[in-house]
Amino acid sequence: MNAPSASSLVFCKSIHHGNTARVAGAVCSVLGCEFVDPDAVPAVIPAGCGLLGIGSGVYYGRMHPALFAWLRKLPDAPAGTTPAFIFSTSGLPFLADLWHRPLRRLLARKGFDVVAEFTCRGFDTWGPLWLTGGLNRTHPDERDLERAGAFAEKLRDACGR
Repeated sequence: MNAPSASSLVFCKSIHHGNTARVAGAVCSVLGCEFVDPDAVPAVIPAGCGLLGIGSGVYYGRMHPALFAWLRKLPDAPAGTTPAFIFSTSGLPFLADLWHRPLRRLLARKGFDVVAEFTCRGFDTWGPLWLTGGLNRTHPDERDLERAGAFAEKLRDACGR
């Protein structure tokens, strides 16, 4: 993947089933950018970046550690200078506030203003779930991806992208 456009950056960590990558693709198609793995780029936000997106699947009740490691390496920015959004997929999306809270706090400490969050169901084979075929086998589905696109449209309109 190439680096995304400077006006919108979307970082996504999706390692098991590609759930979050599919959501990132739907968001990026609306925002006009690409998503990248945080391991593939240095921890620098280019000048002119007007919107930062951070997304991950939920692994053992947490967003992927690579996102936290990447964000911790970023230099602090003046508070509120860059809006950010968080997105995730999980077997239990109704717990998204718990999954997102540590990432939200880290983004705020780094000077980002978290303006929106999105979550949807994703195929989950954590622990013993693989024995039964997992949860949410067909998710994210087309409806979830449409919701992700609608989320990105509202985000784009609200941030003037």
